[in-house]
Amino acid sequence: MPHSDRDSAEASGFVSYVLAQLASPPARVLEIGCGAEGGVTPALAAAGYDVVGIDPDAPDGPLFRRTTIEAFDDPGPFAAVVAGRVLHHVDPLDEALEKLARLAPLLIVDEFACDRIDRAARDWYANEYRARAAAGAPPRAPEDLDEWRWAHPGLHPYDVVRVALDRCYEERDFRWEPYLYRWLGGETRTREEAMIAGGELQPIGFRYTGVRLGV
Repeated sequence: MPHSDRDSAEASGFVSYVLAQLASPPARVLEIGCGAEGGVTPALAAAGYDVVGIDPDAPDGPLFRRTTIEAFDDPGPFAAVVAGRVLHHVDPLDEALEKLARLAPLLIVDEFACDRIDRAARDWYANEYRARAAAGAPPRAPEDLDEWRWAHPGLHPYDVVRVALDRCYEERDFRWEPYLYRWLGGETRTREEAMIAGGELQPIGFRYTGVRLGV
């Protein structure tokens, strides 16, 4: 999905989750997949953490390095790794998680389960998109989730991500979250939450914190 102001707003929500899971600063934190917008790295630096964000498209500046997980050559150690919406397309995933577990004892994740985008989700999304477009505020996002899925083959489904996590980490926290509102914007979060509460939609997003096995 394209980045937008909504991504920045949602990053603020993830910052709160990350801060709740981290030990108090100062601590060394690695963010993987920070993207061109910088992810949560600037906010963690502002909170007093010694943080570095990596991504092939990372911004300029001392907090960032333009590299991949595989090529990242800092041996650590870090207190934690933060991964926001990146694990679903990391390949090979097992090797990447093994490396992250060597770098830090804690992994904090914000993700979505692409395989839970079912017919109900696609129909609801399409209706919400059309309503916003008719009101003169079309979302900066794909109009059709079927087309989006066809354009993004090979994304890891939830069970693949979860099995890989469980090989390296013990779950400390897990929660399903609404997710489609991030793409749609506006006031759709409240409506999505109501649909989930009523059993009419599956939650697609999830947040996870894991502690390295053996720690």
